[in-house]
Order: sequence, then structure tokens, then C-alpha cells
Amino acid sequence: MSVTKDLSIVARATIFADLLCRCEVTAKDLTLFTMEEGLGWVFDKLISLRQETRSLYLIGNGGSAGVASHATTDFFNVAKIRATTLHESSLMTCMANDFGYDNAYARMIEQMLKPSDIVIAISSSGKSINIRNAVSVARNSGAYVITFSGFARDNPLRLLGDLNFWIDSDDYGFVEIGHQFILHNISDRFAHA
Repeated sequence: MSVTKDLSIVARATIFADLLCRCEVTAKDLTLFTMEEGLGWVFDKLISLRQETRSLYLIGNGGSAGVASHATTDFFNVAKIRATTLHESSLMTCMANDFGYDNAYARMIEQMLKPSDIVIAISSSGKSINIRNAVSVARNSGAYVITFSGFARDNPLRLLGDLNFWIDSDDYGFVEIGHQFILHNISDRFAHA
């Protein structure tokens, strides 16, 4: 007998809501925060970033790059933050060609980042080496790093950020939309601040 996954919208919405409510937010020392504490921390950091006219950089691959692009638009337009993604095609392919794809984001971060800027690193699996390399460069440059991941609880990206959002799912749809939902919630807070 085959097991059929319930793909009805009501079933999926119920699962999604549960995943968001169970999203774990941890500091680099693995201190656990509530979702609201984590969102408040990010909001406060972004308020300071905006006041000091520093920059926010968002990175991701594939679907996570799409999440980064959407979040960049919201942070730029709604929050009035100097926000940018780093996956413009000619620059990305140049960096990948000259330094290898594993180092493409790291090379851009190294050249563009200033201390106390913020990097939001998004990887559904948390295993993307190019994202992790960029995070290492950002941390060594004095930037704040916020990570978004899913899949394995012990994925390597989850241990690299100053604050880490982890969604307990191995379903790309849930993880990517969960990241988008959380990032949208943060930018929406600026419209009501």
C-alpha cells in the first residue's frame, strides 16, 4: 500500500503554521530565544543600521536567492535601509570564474563590507559552502551575521551567525516560504514603527 502525502492547501497551511511556531532562534553560543525575542533583536539591529547609514547585504543560492531579492526590496522600500543582494549575474559569474563559486560571495563581501554592516545569509540546507565562506569573511570583518536555514538541526550554517533562524523541515517549499515570511514580518515592523 502506498502512502500518499496530503498536499491539500489546508493540510499544508496547518503544517506551515506549526513549523513557524516551532522555528528555533539561537545565538552563536546556542542560547535559545523565543521567536519574538529574535525578531526584536533583528529589528533593533536594523534600526541602528539605518540610523548609522550602514549597509545590509543578503545572500542565497537558487530559491534562497529569490527570497533574498524579495527581502532586499522590502528592506529598501519599506524600511528605508541601504539593502542589496550580491547575486547580480555579471558580477557573480565574474567572481565565480575568477575565484571559484565557493568563494564568489566571500570575495564580494570582503571588498564591500564595512564593520558593523549586517549580512543575512540564507540556505535551506545550511550546507552551501559559498554561503558559509561568505559568513566567515563577514564575521572576520566585524559584521553582524543573521542566518536562515532548515533541514538538519546541526547544519553548519546554523552555528555561524550572531543570530540563527532554523525551520525544522526538509521540505524546500516550507523552508523557503518560512524564511520569506519571517523576513517579511521584520520589514513590515518598520511600516508600523
